[in-house]
Amino acid sequence: MRSERDKMLAGELYRADCPELIADNRRISDWMERFNATTATPEQRPALMQEAFRHVGRSVTIRPPFHCDYGYNISLGDGVFLNFGCVILDVVAVTIGDDTQIGPGVQILTADHPRDPAQRRQMLEFGRPVSIGSNVWIGGGAIVLPGVTIGDDAIIGAGSVVTRDVPKGRTALGNPARLRP
Repeated sequence: MRSERDKMLAGELYRADCPELIADNRRISDWMERFNATTATPEQRPALMQEAFRHVGRSVTIRPPFHCDYGYNISLGDGVFLNFGCVILDVVAVTIGDDTQIGPGVQILTADHPRDPAQRRQMLEFGRPVSIGSNVWIGGGAIVLPGVTIGDDAIIGAGSVVTRDVPKGRTALGNPARLRP
């Protein structure tokens, strides 16, 4: 029988209240407490990030506070910058390409819930991966919803809610975010 973690990582319905995922969440909660409270210099933070994330490129900057669900599903390319208060709900893969800049208070969400109320009552959930290309700029307070892909060189306006894919080199803004002509 497959574990709840295996189901989660496969994007299938799973229950997050199983002992294995509770332990994973406790581990990352302890890590976030250390990372967010650290007075570490920027030179010391890469080692902390390597503990938590699937991949961390060179010259990555994350300004605390930072919050995530598990950490092990997050891949950050070279030169990625996450400003204060970034939240990444990483029940499945979140990939952020090289030189992408993410403003303060941005939320990147992979966690989703069934539309069927009976399944929600069973505490089932699932995830859909988020992929953000290279050299993307996401303005402060934006929300990227589950399953979205943002292409290289795109711009997401501050406060936008990104519900659909954004092609390479395009600008999207608003709620819901719409492509600029």
